[in-house]
Order: sequence, then C-alpha cells, then structure tokens
Amino acid sequence: MRNTDIPAIRTLPLFKEMADGSFAELVRGAYVQTFPQNMELILEGDPCDFLHIVVDGSVELLANWGGRETTMTILREGATFILAAAIRDAPNLMSARTLERTRVIMLPAEDVRQVFEIDHAFARAVVMELAYCYRGVIKSVKGLKLRTSIERLANYLLKWQKKTGGNATFTLTIEKRRLASVLGMTPENLSRAIKSLRPYGVSIDGQVVEISKPDDLKRLAKPTPLIDDPRS
Repeated sequence: MRNTDIPAIRTLPLFKEMADGSFAELVRGAYVQTFPQNMELILEGDPCDFLHIVVDGSVELLANWGGRETTMTILREGATFILAAAIRDAPNLMSARTLERTRVIMLPAEDVRQVFEIDHAFARAVVMELAYCYRGVIKSVKGLKLRTSIERLANYLLKWQKKTGGNATFTLTIEKRRLASVLGMTPENLSRAIKSLRPYGVSIDGQVVEISKPDDLKRLAKPTPLIDDPRS
C-alpha cells in the first residue's frame, strides 16, 4: 500500500485512536486494488481473509438461500465490511460485489486479530463499530417487521432526501430492483408501493424522485429515531 493511501483509513473512527506502531503493524500487509463493476470481492461461506474498506465507489452486500438472493445493504466511501468475521476468524455470512468501479483497501484478517489483542484503543474502536452495526441490524429488522411496504418505502425516500440535501427533487443511486430487495419487497410490490405514494406527493421517474407534499409523506411514514436515526 502506498503512503498516499494511508490517510484514507488512518482518519476513520476504527483506526484514528490506535497507536502509531499498532497502525503500522496493521497496514504492513495491506494493499489497495481497484475493481471493475460487478466484481465479486468475497463469497458467502468462504473464510474471511481480509477486512475490507471502501475508499471510493460502492459495494453491495448480499446473501443467498434456496436459490433466492437478497441485497442486505449498500456500502459507500469509508465503510468497512466483514469486521465481525475478521475478528472471530469465522466464515463470511454475506457475499460482496462492486456496483461500480470501486477502490478497496484490504487488511489481512490475521493482522487485524493480532493488533486487536495488543492495542486497547483499537479494541475499543472495534467494539464501538460492532455495537453500531448491531444496532443498525436491530433497526432494520424493526422496520421490516413493524412497517408496511409503503411505510418502509416512504421512510427510505425521506432519509435519502435528507442525505442528498433536502431538495424536493433528488436522484436515487440504487436501481429499483436492488431497492426492492433492501426494503424486503419484490419488484412488483415496489411498483405498487410507488403508485400508492402518489396521493402523498411522491413522483418517481426512473431514478429521479420528487416529493411535493413532504408533510403528508411524513405523516404517513411516522419516522422515529429508534428506527431511522443512523447516528444513535
């Protein structure tokens, strides 16, 4: 890994408090690679060899069972993945593939475990990261179990609108097939949900979304920090 790549990970919460010597030990066997779109990075069930960090681009985490496939989440710049498997030396519970040209830093999982044992600041950061991910999973499950498909879509659109600056018109960066999977729907159910949101001022044309009645949409969605706030 080149010295110019180091700042991309040194400032991440997972690494910024650890000792310089521990960080040097952690990255000594690391390398950076740029992958094309639709490249498989890891496979579900395989041993976890590396902790991955997305430098730029986007990565889809997905799972398969019984001939069916589902998108678990989409990761973007600064995200790490397969941390739990790296720490536990366990098989990958998900596969990962690039959604576009993506640059990834890979840290050997064995080095991650060794530094975890000796650097308390890094160990605390790992615990915090895993706690954050655990709470994210709980919120996701609550949304899937407690909300209707229309409510899930409404909250997703409100969150994405806020993330992209709060304008009435914004663009989704995820295609509808993957969006349906993330929200626990079939593509057909997503199409019906989109139509059901029209009375609430939602218009979706391709990837472009317009929300003309935000107050009406919020009354339908009923967002709550106990499900929708990614910071808590």
